[in-house]
Amino acid sequence: MEGYSILPIILCGGSGTRLWPLSRDVFPKQFISLFSEEGKSLLQQTYERLFGLKNLIDPILICNDAHRFLVAEQMRELNLKTSSILLEPQQKNSAPAITLASLKSLEIDPNANLLILSSDHHIKNEKKLRKIISYGIKYSEKGEIVTFGVVPTYPETGYGYIKSIKPLSNSENECQKIDKFIEKPNIETAAKFLKDKRYTWNSGIFLFKAKTILSEINNFYPDIYKYCSQSIKKKVKDLDFERIDKESFNRCPCISIDNAVMEKTKLGKVIPLNNLGWSDIGSWNSISNLSKKDNNGNTKKGNIVLEKSSNSFIKSENRLIVGLGLKDLIVVDSDDAILIANKNHSHNIKDIVLNLKQKAVKEVLESKKIFRPWGNFTNLIENSLWKVKKIYVNPYQKLSLQIHNFRSEHWIVVSGKAEVIIDNERKFLLQNQSTFIPKKTKHRLINPLKEPLIIIEIQTGSYCGEDDIIRFDDNYGRFEKKQ
Repeated sequence: MEGYSILPIILCGGSGTRLWPLSRDVFPKQFISLFSEEGKSLLQQTYERLFGLKNLIDPILICNDAHRFLVAEQMRELNLKTSSILLEPQQKNSAPAITLASLKSLEIDPNANLLILSSDHHIKNEKKLRKIISYGIKYSEKGEIVTFGVVPTYPETGYGYIKSIKPLSNSENECQKIDKFIEKPNIETAAKFLKDKRYTWNSGIFLFKAKTILSEINNFYPDIYKYCSQSIKKKVKDLDFERIDKESFNRCPCISIDNAVMEKTKLGKVIPLNNLGWSDIGSWNSISNLSKKDNNGNTKKGNIVLEKSSNSFIKSENRLIVGLGLKDLIVVDSDDAILIANKNHSHNIKDIVLNLKQKAVKEVLESKKIFRPWGNFTNLIENSLWKVKKIYVNPYQKLSLQIHNFRSEHWIVVSGKAEVIIDNERKFLLQNQSTFIPKKTKHRLINPLKEPLIIIEIQTGSYCGEDDIIRFDDNYGRFEKKQ
């Protein structure tokens, strides 16, 4: 077994709607820092907790097109290398995603052990996790499909369960054959599972060889194998990313790996994860349970003042929040929306968000801070005829050469040095200096230094939407009519 290798597959999809208003379609929970004192996101922590595993290969990351620059930037921030960033043209659940990554892994190391990970888990005892993963290698090497079941500590109704053939002990080196998978149970059933040592929470972490999982997928869902194979063969390189063929991939069934393979295969084994401090960060209530509390059971994150309050989770991004006489509440304040919920109803947030999406409420679809490959911008204030933004340009990055048909722009440098191109004129602006760009004028903003550039942009015109843009040159291959 000395010659084995481990190739992580990190799934970066998902919208995290139950963590609204911080988690949005444009910036879901896996890219947010929730527990790290260093400000690292859940995705970054997922990657870094693997450090220490022997024979580790740079991972394959899978995300959708809208989040590609977020993924690349978060890897760049910590100087983390990847073997590939695969772009799904459409979310099809975990079975097609894992199939794509398994097919891609054959180009990197055909004999690698693939470690499937979600990018939104929280694990306290990372050293023990690495030890258990290493233990599972011998089963993966033998052609078995290993999943890791979390030993339950309470009757949870928000997780699926795995039932093993035989009861699991508290041993760290244990592996049992899987009997079946169970969907999320009601509270009475979950209470029974808690007393039965055959049941563990389904962590969604897997370990297997590419040839093993691809053979089983082809047996049980040949359409997934067929169309994923076609889409991988037709993939194209796009900067740091690999775009798979949209037409082929969109023919794939939308199904989880549990339903497609794990419920049918005879190769499934479960290894227990015990006392790891594992959570899939599925709700504000779960974050509250994992957070530090004061003597009254309250968690305060941000500028918070509480009096005569208990068992509440209060988080503010910027503003002061004062609470008096609160009990069992979740309060989350973002730049443009506030959530106030009873802890016992936090699981219903997803339904509310879905309802707001159907009504196209912009506070659900997007956030004030929007990330771009060159940096980000924050919408500070706006009206139908004007808008004010704060624009943050990363070191040595440049925006596209572009024009706007309906708006003019006024730029004021507040930090750094700006290189500005307006028509054929090039000039440099320092702090407190400004320039004006009339509508229908070709222009470009560049940061020529190793320090960030921050400007305030004031837009005026008959229309200030993000789709009022025509690009002539772009470092990131964006030539469609949108920012």
